[in-house]
Amino acid sequence: MRTGGTMKAAIIYGSKSDSTIMKKAAAVFADFGVAYTAHVLSAHRVPELLKETVAELEAQGTEVIIAGAGLAAHLPGLIASLTLIPVIGVPINSGSLGGMDALLSIVQMPKPIPVAAVGVDNAANAAYMACEILSIKYPELKKALAEFRKKMKADFARDTGGIEL
Repeated sequence: MRTGGTMKAAIIYGSKSDSTIMKKAAAVFADFGVAYTAHVLSAHRVPELLKETVAELEAQGTEVIIAGAGLAAHLPGLIASLTLIPVIGVPINSGSLGGMDALLSIVQMPKPIPVAAVGVDNAANAAYMACEILSIKYPELKKALAEFRKKMKADFARDTGGIEL
């Protein structure tokens, strides 16, 4: 668990082997001072523990959840069904279909239980999106995101030498 600030997020993923991918979300949260907890929980192997954990996250004031899953990607959908906290799904390339199975499973969640989705293995983008969601409530985070983008643009212009076509 990392702490910092009053903003609270959670990162949940279904297998220890997914930690390399999901650490990218943790790094973004750390950069922006977002407090988070991380959990390895399977929707299929420990659904009761998952349900308990989601209830605990709600009680603790968690404001956004990133859920990484491969294959059928049941985890983000189940989490979304258990809470009104926004859920961002990260499809993980863990099978022979290159993550497409997880991607399609996440983006095709049946209504009215939505799950946002990012690209395959793109946990960093999930955390950037989570930060944008949190920035609605936290002006200091909105300011930090604006500064981040300003620096990103300046770095790009510097690195390309200002070349225009």
